[in-house]
Amino acid sequence: MSLLSVSRNSVKGLGGFKPIGAHLTLNYAVRLSAQAGADAPEFGDSSDEFRQLVIKPPRFVESKKTKKAGLHMVMSKDYKRADKIDPANVDWKSVWPGPRTFDPNSIPIPVRQGRLKPKARSFGKHANMELMKIPTFFHLTPPAIEAHCKELQRFCTPFPKELDTKAKCEQHFPLTVITNDYLHSSPTIRDPQARIVTVKLKVKDIPLDNHARDKFMRLVRDQYDEKTGTLTIVTDRCPLRKQNYDYAQYLLTALFFESWKVETWESEKTLEDMEVYEWDKNVSSKALASILKWTPDKLGKSVFHEPLKSEELKPEHLAYGAAVKEVVEGECLFAERVPYSI
Repeated sequence: MSLLSVSRNSVKGLGGFKPIGAHLTLNYAVRLSAQAGADAPEFGDSSDEFRQLVIKPPRFVESKKTKKAGLHMVMSKDYKRADKIDPANVDWKSVWPGPRTFDPNSIPIPVRQGRLKPKARSFGKHANMELMKIPTFFHLTPPAIEAHCKELQRFCTPFPKELDTKAKCEQHFPLTVITNDYLHSSPTIRDPQARIVTVKLKVKDIPLDNHARDKFMRLVRDQYDEKTGTLTIVTDRCPLRKQNYDYAQYLLTALFFESWKVETWESEKTLEDMEVYEWDKNVSSKALASILKWTPDKLGKSVFHEPLKSEELKPEHLAYGAAVKEVVEGECLFAERVPYSI
């Protein structure tokens, strides 16, 4: 039995009572509960009593008060799953296939991190926030790396047998490019130092003559190491590594072609204007050739001959030329360092 009742509430400012809502009330009479199982009277029967009109239904107050649950750590249902894992026989790459947050239920070994008091024992792996803060490398274990290498091996080619020594590798691959990669425990993996590119090259592997080599050395200056004979170029001006690599290749190309270029004023230089002492073009080499090929003139004096060709020079001749060059260049350097004073 139901009854639609309208309640009136006093609303300020509207002048008196105004109907503002309607309540649909299910009026279950007490008599119906007492007469449970009996037949309900027909509509319009004289024995039917007058139905009650409920203007404001009472609010049912719950007698039972709910108790707050105590604060306690809620453990997952499989928190003992790690105890069932055998570290010696488990397929670890299947348990931890990739990088992810630390999971104590998947680690069968005791892991501890953090310390509350000095000289106290570190916290265990369960409910340890310190272990969840840092990245884990459980996916980079030796068995997992070995399995990954076996999968990648079918995409690789065997190393050439001809390159069995370091000298052969340097001969066929003279250019060395060095770059660095950095790993961070942060949302971004970019590092400004990763853009730096270092290119190393043996100068003897560059096809240069005496003029080009001398000019090349003057252009590179401090980038050349005399002890190892290596040219080192470091580029870090561009924001990206690829741009710095292209810039290093451009510098090598520009140095090579600029060294072979001969200006008009260079062809007019004499031996006195040379920055270095060239023994094969000086009087000393002609004197050696005159001694070896001594022929007197009409007056009995020695005739100067042209310098010996490269195929005519013997090791002792080259050693003599190197000694003369060292003496002359040493005197020039000493004169530059100790100026003459009156």
